[in-house]
Amino acid sequence: MNTLPNINIRIQRWVAIVSFLLLGIKLLAYFMTASVAILTDALESIVNVVASVISLYSLTISARPRDHNHPYGHGKVELISASIEGILISVAGLLIIYESIDRLVHPQELRALDYGILLVAGAGLVNYLLGLLCVRTGRRNNSLALVASGRHLQSDAYSTIGIIIGLGLLLLTKLAWIDSAVAISFGLLIIITGIRILRSSVAGIMDEADISLLKKVIVVLYTQKRENWVDLHNLRIIKYGHVLHLDAHLTVPWYLNVYEAHQEISEMESIIVHKFGESIELFIHTDGCLDFSCKICEKSDCAVRQHPFEEAVPWDLKNVTMDKKHGKPPEDVVS
Repeated sequence: MNTLPNINIRIQRWVAIVSFLLLGIKLLAYFMTASVAILTDALESIVNVVASVISLYSLTISARPRDHNHPYGHGKVELISASIEGILISVAGLLIIYESIDRLVHPQELRALDYGILLVAGAGLVNYLLGLLCVRTGRRNNSLALVASGRHLQSDAYSTIGIIIGLGLLLLTKLAWIDSAVAISFGLLIIITGIRILRSSVAGIMDEADISLLKKVIVVLYTQKRENWVDLHNLRIIKYGHVLHLDAHLTVPWYLNVYEAHQEISEMESIIVHKFGESIELFIHTDGCLDFSCKICEKSDCAVRQHPFEEAVPWDLKNVTMDKKHGKPPEDVVS
C-alpha cells in the first residue's frame, strides 16, 4: 500500500477507538441523568462506532492494489461504506425522535444534569477535533469514506452543543419538556446530515460529474496550454477512492509521429500531476487535426496549414467536456 491509504487507515483506526470510548462516556452520562437529550448523543455514538468500523474495513479494502478482477482498483468500496454510514445516521435520527416523543408522553425525573453536561461537553470537543482531522485529511487524500466519517463526527459535535444549550435552559427553567424538544430538533438535524452523506455517496457510485474538480483541471490545462495542443474535448473524471481517473481526447497536429504525440501527452500529465498529486491516472487519446481545425489552431509555424486562424476556442466546462472536435465543421465530427 502507498502512503496516502496508510494515512487514511491509521486515522480511521483512531476514529474507531475514540468512538468506542466516547460511547461509554455518553452512556454513563445518560444513566446518571436519565436525559433523553443525552440519550440522543449516546445513540448517535453507537452509530459512530458501527460506521467507523465499516469505514475502517472499506479503507483497508480500497488500499489494495488493482488486480485482474479490479482493473481500476478497489476504491469504490469507500462509496458503499459512506452509503451505509448515511443510512445508519438517518436511522439514528428517527430513533431519537421516536424516543423523544415517547418521553414527552411518559416523562421521567431528571437528575445530576450538571455532571452529565460536563461529560457530554468533553466528548463533543473530542468528536469535533477528530472530525476536523478526518475531513481535512480525507479531502487532501480524496477519500470520501474519511470525509464522511469526519462529517459524521462533526455533526455529532454540533448536536452536542445544542444539547448542552438545551440542558442549560432546562436547569434554569425546570421545564421538563425542553429535554425532549432539544432531542427532536437534533434528531431532525442528524437525519438531514445522513441524507446528505447518502446523496454524496450515491453520486459517486453513479459516477456523477464533479463540476468543481473539472473546472479546476480545465483552468490548469488552459493556463499552461502548449502550442501543439490544438483542441481538447471529451474530458471526464471518475473517482475510485483516493485515485482520480481522467479521460480526454487531445487534438495534435496530424504530422506528429507516435513518439512526438506521446511527448505531448506526457507534458499534459506532468502538469496535472504537479497540481493535483500522484493520485491521478490519465487516459488521453490523441487525435490528428483535420482541415477545419486550422480555424482554431494557434500554432504559428505550421507548414501545412489549410485555412487561416480565425478564433481560439476557450477551454471551459461546456467546450472541453463536449464529445466533439471543435472548429465548426459543416457536419458533426465525433471522435
